[in-house]
Amino acid sequence: MSSSQSLGGQTPVGRVLGPSLDQIIKNASWRKHSNIVSAAKSALDLLHSLAPSSSSTAAAPLIGISFTDSVVVLSPILLSLVSSQPKLIHPALLGISHLFSLNLVRTSLSLPDPPDPTTAAGSPPSSPSQLISRLIQAVCDSCSVADDAAELAVLRVLLSAVRSPCLVIRGEFLVHMIRTCYNVYLGGQNGTNQICAKAVLAQIMVIIFARVEDDRMGVSVRVVNVGELLEFADKNLNEGSSIQFCQGFLSEVVDGNDGNVEEKDCLVDAEEVRNGELTEEEENVSKGEETSVENDEARATGLESKIREDGFLVFKNLCKLSMKFSSQEQADDQILLRGKVLSLELLKVIMDKGGPIWRTNERFLNAIKQFLCLSLLKNSAMSVMTIFQLQCSIFTTLLTKYRLGLKAEIGIFFPMLILRVLENVLQPSFLQKMTVLNLLEKICQDPSVIIDIFVNYDCDVDAPNIFERTVNGLLKTALGPPAGSATTLSPVQDISFRHESVKCLVSITKSMAAWMDQQLRLGESYPQNNSDNSSNDGHSTLSADDGHTGDYDLQSDGNSESGAISLEQRRAYKIELQKGVAIFNRKPSKGIEFLINTKKIGGSPEEVAAFLKNTAGLNETVIGDYLGERDEFPLKVMHAYVDSFDFKGKDFGESIRFFLRGFRLPGEAQKIDRIMEKFAERFCKCNPESFSSADTAYVLAYSVIMLNTDAHNNMVKDKMSKADFIRNNRGIDDGKDLPEEYLGALYNQIVKDEIKMSSDSSVQPNKQVNSLNKLLGLDGILNLVAWKQTEEKPLGANGLLVKHIQEQFKAKAGKSESVYHSVNDVAILRFMVEVCWGPMLAAFSMTLDQSDDKLATAQCLLGFRFSVHITAVIGMQTQRDAFMTSLAKFTNLHCAADMKQKNVDAVKAIISIAIEDGNYLQEAWEHILTCLSRIENLLLLGEGATVEGSFLGSSTVEPEENNPKAGMSSFMKKGTIQNPAVIAVVRGGSYDSTSVAFTPSGPVTREQISNFISNLNLLDQIGNFELNHVFVNSQRLSSEAIVAFVRALCKVSMVELQSPTDPRVFSLTKIVEIAHYNMNRIRLVWSRIWSVLSEFFVSVGLSENLSVAIFVMDSLRQLAMKFLEREELANYNFQNEFLRPFVIVMQQSNSAEIRELIVRCISQMVLSRVSNVKSGWKSVFTIFTTAAADEQKSIVLLAFETMEKIVREYFPYITETEAMTFTDCVRCLLAFTTSRFNSDVTLNAIAFLRFCAVKLAEGGLSSNNAEVSLQGNDSTLDTVTFDAKDESASFWVPLLTGLSKLTSDSRLAIRKTAMEVLFNILKDHGRLFSDQFWVGVYNHVICPTFTSDTSNKRDVNAEDNPSSTSGRISLSDRSMWDSETSSVATHCLVDVFVDFFSIARSQLPIVLSILTAFVKSPVQGTAGTGVTALVRLADDLGSQLSGSEWGQIYTALNEAAESTIPGFLKVFGIMDGIDLANNSQSLADMEIYSDHGLPSDDLDHDCLQTAAYVISRMKSHISVHLLILQVVTNLYSSHPKSLCNGNVSTIIKIFSLVTSHARKLGSESVLLKKIQKASSVLDISEPPVVHFENESYQSLLSFLHYLLNNQPDSCGEFAVESHLVSVCVEVLQTYLDCARDPPAALSKSGSRPVAARWVLPISSAKKEELSARTSLVVSSLRTLTGLERESFRRYVTRFFPLLVELVRREHSSREVQLVLTQMFQSYLGPIVLES
Repeated sequence: MSSSQSLGGQTPVGRVLGPSLDQIIKNASWRKHSNIVSAAKSALDLLHSLAPSSSSTAAAPLIGISFTDSVVVLSPILLSLVSSQPKLIHPALLGISHLFSLNLVRTSLSLPDPPDPTTAAGSPPSSPSQLISRLIQAVCDSCSVADDAAELAVLRVLLSAVRSPCLVIRGEFLVHMIRTCYNVYLGGQNGTNQICAKAVLAQIMVIIFARVEDDRMGVSVRVVNVGELLEFADKNLNEGSSIQFCQGFLSEVVDGNDGNVEEKDCLVDAEEVRNGELTEEEENVSKGEETSVENDEARATGLESKIREDGFLVFKNLCKLSMKFSSQEQADDQILLRGKVLSLELLKVIMDKGGPIWRTNERFLNAIKQFLCLSLLKNSAMSVMTIFQLQCSIFTTLLTKYRLGLKAEIGIFFPMLILRVLENVLQPSFLQKMTVLNLLEKICQDPSVIIDIFVNYDCDVDAPNIFERTVNGLLKTALGPPAGSATTLSPVQDISFRHESVKCLVSITKSMAAWMDQQLRLGESYPQNNSDNSSNDGHSTLSADDGHTGDYDLQSDGNSESGAISLEQRRAYKIELQKGVAIFNRKPSKGIEFLINTKKIGGSPEEVAAFLKNTAGLNETVIGDYLGERDEFPLKVMHAYVDSFDFKGKDFGESIRFFLRGFRLPGEAQKIDRIMEKFAERFCKCNPESFSSADTAYVLAYSVIMLNTDAHNNMVKDKMSKADFIRNNRGIDDGKDLPEEYLGALYNQIVKDEIKMSSDSSVQPNKQVNSLNKLLGLDGILNLVAWKQTEEKPLGANGLLVKHIQEQFKAKAGKSESVYHSVNDVAILRFMVEVCWGPMLAAFSMTLDQSDDKLATAQCLLGFRFSVHITAVIGMQTQRDAFMTSLAKFTNLHCAADMKQKNVDAVKAIISIAIEDGNYLQEAWEHILTCLSRIENLLLLGEGATVEGSFLGSSTVEPEENNPKAGMSSFMKKGTIQNPAVIAVVRGGSYDSTSVAFTPSGPVTREQISNFISNLNLLDQIGNFELNHVFVNSQRLSSEAIVAFVRALCKVSMVELQSPTDPRVFSLTKIVEIAHYNMNRIRLVWSRIWSVLSEFFVSVGLSENLSVAIFVMDSLRQLAMKFLEREELANYNFQNEFLRPFVIVMQQSNSAEIRELIVRCISQMVLSRVSNVKSGWKSVFTIFTTAAADEQKSIVLLAFETMEKIVREYFPYITETEAMTFTDCVRCLLAFTTSRFNSDVTLNAIAFLRFCAVKLAEGGLSSNNAEVSLQGNDSTLDTVTFDAKDESASFWVPLLTGLSKLTSDSRLAIRKTAMEVLFNILKDHGRLFSDQFWVGVYNHVICPTFTSDTSNKRDVNAEDNPSSTSGRISLSDRSMWDSETSSVATHCLVDVFVDFFSIARSQLPIVLSILTAFVKSPVQGTAGTGVTALVRLADDLGSQLSGSEWGQIYTALNEAAESTIPGFLKVFGIMDGIDLANNSQSLADMEIYSDHGLPSDDLDHDCLQTAAYVISRMKSHISVHLLILQVVTNLYSSHPKSLCNGNVSTIIKIFSLVTSHARKLGSESVLLKKIQKASSVLDISEPPVVHFENESYQSLLSFLHYLLNNQPDSCGEFAVESHLVSVCVEVLQTYLDCARDPPAALSKSGSRPVAARWVLPISSAKKEELSARTSLVVSSLRTLTGLERESFRRYVTRFFPLLVELVRREHSSREVQLVLTQMFQSYLGPIVLES
């Protein structure tokens, strides 16, 4: 080491070059290379003499050495390089490489030194740059030496030079160095050297463009991966360890900069370069630029950095180098081909490593468009696979990293490179298509790329549907060639294509799912995405360092809904427009009409013409036919179309060529004539000086068209010559000839260049793919690449087609739609799914069905999972269900005998979906749970459980411990193989089949069973843990998801339980588990869950299968026990809702076992959890209420036993949180009072009602309801409504009304007990009632006790008008009451009213109505009860009643008396229709001879029955009226204070009414005779008519006489004295009428009476009647004698004739005569004497 240091001195340069110079001296020939040796020695001496220096001269090229010394030091190096001696070149190159690596060279280079031989001979360099330039030039020239080591050394030097930050190599010098490396690669013979040359070039590109990115020299770069460079080409150059050698070579050079020179000293020139400070020498760099485009760009963007100009120059030269093509003479130029491939590889490296500058710098972006895209375009026609692969790779980079500024270009290249190959299904190139599929797989792994492609192309009107076509192309590839079609693919190749296409589709769905999760921030909800995305190898997933996120900052539609809506509108517009174009290409008129109707184009001819002219995809032939139509509107469109052209300044040939490029002339001559005529007019209008008239242009146009056809149609043999053309056009200009020169030039132009459309194509409309290309304007582009070469020759594309495509680039860039869009709204996925879900479903399904390949099926299942995830999250129900249904069918669980491993994998996929996407599955849960149910069934069969044993979870066959599958063998041993359910499972069925719907033709064979058992072994991969995990995971589901999950589980369970042969309870047990797992959810969610479960439990609980129903009820009991463990706050209703299924099943079940089970369950729950029961009491009491009416005695007694214990021991819990449950308890007890099985139950229930009343009176209950409604148990009863002002009073309503209804019970003990309890409650606790509540009590409790709403509908306003109820109450429905019950009832009523008279005073009319109803009763004992009660009421309240209240009493009695008369008279009139006479004997004769014992025949039986009824009614009626008279008499006599003026009038009215009625009744002599006859025949007593009449008159006389004596003040007002005299006169007159002779008998003819031959004495009947009336007559006479003398004198004239008549008549009693005698002596005599 010390010797080496001494060779070069102490300077860094000396230490580096000393060994090299010493080696040159040793290797040089002293005679031949004496100058080299001399120069080397001089340099060594100089280096030894130099001292180390920390400073550096700016002009010195070597650090620490002056320029002059540098020339001396480098002179032997230069001489060695040009010596062509490898032994001299090697040490020289080694020394130079060390100088560059250690950053010891400092200068700037731009142009290489001109090749002047004299320069190397000794002419010294004039500047440092010239010195280093000569040095590097010599290095480059040294490659000509055919030495492998020298080549590697040159590569090392060149890479070190470029890598050095102190050496600025620019412009053509940089290009020259790159060209040298090219030459080493292309001309080298050593494969390792060639690989190194390629690697060095790639590393130089990385260094250059890293500096371009940062715009500075000092950048850190990474070493190129040599293995990646050999991906597409030069794999054959790898000789064992060549790659490792080259990798180490690069690493040594790139990382070998270990110099200690300060960076600030090394980068001075670089900073000057970056700041644009150029030396005079460097200003000439740009003089050699060939194109003005970049100069224009530089002026537009300002002065660019020279570093970036160098990068631009290198990029442009590489693109040009890649576009070099072989000539036709040297078509097999392999060197040119390798150079082209290398250029493309380097361009790929540049694009792969490119940073944000390529997206943000307009100049570099335009460079991609102008040079790189042009290179891709020109190379697209080549069939060289390497070039195609490189093109695809470069395009992938452009798409993933630079798509923001290349929208139009990508829209062209994607169909050209990708879709063209992808859509070729029958005869594709295997390598090309595999390349495309691999490329698509990489592209599809980047979610943003997939989304952006759809947004910017499929939603863009002027862009192709790239996403849709890609998906459809992948589908076609996945399905393979159609059956029967010819294909060049081998079966292996076809399978490879299918699997790769499925992988691409899976990648698309995976990327869509990942993008959706990212936007929605789903995080860990779908963990599969994160792990998969991490394996993208950097191909498509770009970080923020790459600037990829910046793509979205320029034109983003935002994360708002409006962005998605805008895209949806654009997408819809595009679809409609394409539909219209398709219609136009079939029927142009229909197409135009459709587009106008859908408002895609305007309705004017000008707008239609613009559409035909500018819209891509229109068939040119159809356009021509439409323009040639003669109809009015197409003709206007044609005129507008032609007028849209501007031919000004254009010659005729150019104009007609320009005109005809947009459509094809129609074949019909008339159509051509119309079009050409309009063209000629337009041309002459634009160029008025061209021809004398339009006719000339018209004829010439026809001639040009004929010439074009003649010259370019191969069918024409004899071509038209120029002379022929000129001759044909003579005299067309108004008889003159056009100049021959003009016609000759026109001829030459047409013959040389055919007139054709801009994209002439012969596409057949029945070719779908080609038609789509044509529709999208891609037909001409794809024509470019449609031609294939037979050999791999670097021949280029057609120049005209390339020019046409470049025009399309410019046209698309100028449209507004070329703006690049990006969205963040996941709504865009809905449109993408609508496009791709069908193809993906078909591809996944077909592959999964037809392939057993593990990798392929795994990919399909992964695709299903991602597809379900996407469609579920964004809520696309139809698509989600389609994927789920298809996946569920592929489980093959419905046909287990055919199950394979892929079916088990499908089951696993379904379980994964359930766990990962459960929150979004909604109705799709049903498919998942159905599969889980079938798995469980198969597992049970596999373990040996019988079908019957599977029900209720019990197995009749114990599985063998050592062999779980031994159970299936036991089927065959025990004969259970005949079981139809087992047969159905083994045989299998359709996916939708749920039960055995057919009769098996015979038993299943042992072989079938064996196959089935072997397939069941596959299910061992799915254990109970996986199944249960789905249900346990339900706790993590969202609120909406858990409801959907429960609903689906209920449906599946219903299907299981409804199976007629194989009812199973797997899902039912899971329902119980799910409810238990989720019971701790918030109340709102749990309520929704339970609403579903409740409906399910009710439906199954009412099942006809008793075992199922019992199991369900027991399951419900378990849940209820769990639920009741939770505390419930007041005023909530959750417990009530939870227990509602018990209520409904109890009410609707026809099974006594189920009803008894429910009662037992409820009893157990309540008694064990009584402290936790809150709102559940309502359901409990409802169930017991239903049980009380049950037909089974055991159920009734069991329910009442529990009810008794609740009321006795746990009554405080009933109303602990909600007082309204008290009413439910009362209703329940009332229901038990109607029990028909045991009177003890009823009596005990009534006792408990009284107990409830006591508890209620003690307080503690409150209600928020001011109005309480009670619906009676009897459906015939109306709703009873109380308006309770105080809260606690409302709880009395059901209790009181229930007891009131119970008083009508048919059982005496029940009826009597209910009556006593009711009134005892009112009496004991009535003090708690308000006045208003008492109104309700009387109207809705007491009144119904004594009457029935069904028989008597009272006025609804009874409370407001109490008097309206008086006289309206009837006891017809209380006819079952005996006298004892009536007595108790009236007694209690009076007691209650008297006790609470001060409160219930207003209810007096109701009480009176009730009592008078008793009085009016036809039952005499009942009437007496009413009289007694009324008298008692008056006695007890006599001093408290006011005059008006007395008036109410008398008025009620009056109405009672009055109301009975009409009905009685109607009944009494029935006797008119009854004939009791015998042998037509008149009643008169009957009367005459009746006393003489004349015989009478038997009367008719029916008439007698009717008469008996009338007699009975008559007696009752008389009795009622007599009682009314008695009551009135007792009341006024006992309570004289009640006789106010109004009441006196009422009393008189009562007596007068009854009296007049009695008199009228007694005057019906004929009817009375019939009644007498009937009574005699029936042997019953006659009605006391006379007695009734006497009593009524007597009562009236007594009252009037009482008034005269005790109420003299009222006599004058009511004319009592006159009235009294009138009554007496009526009495006397009646008596006299009775005492008169009977009327003369009528003759038989009825003409006149028969003269009596003798006077008969009074009959015995008359005597009895007179005797009965005697006392009344005597009383009347005495009343008259009791008048004062003046009054007697005043009225004597009215009754004196009657007195005289009385004297004349015979009387049955001497008392009448005595009174008459006294009257005459004492009163009449004095009056006569006075007169």
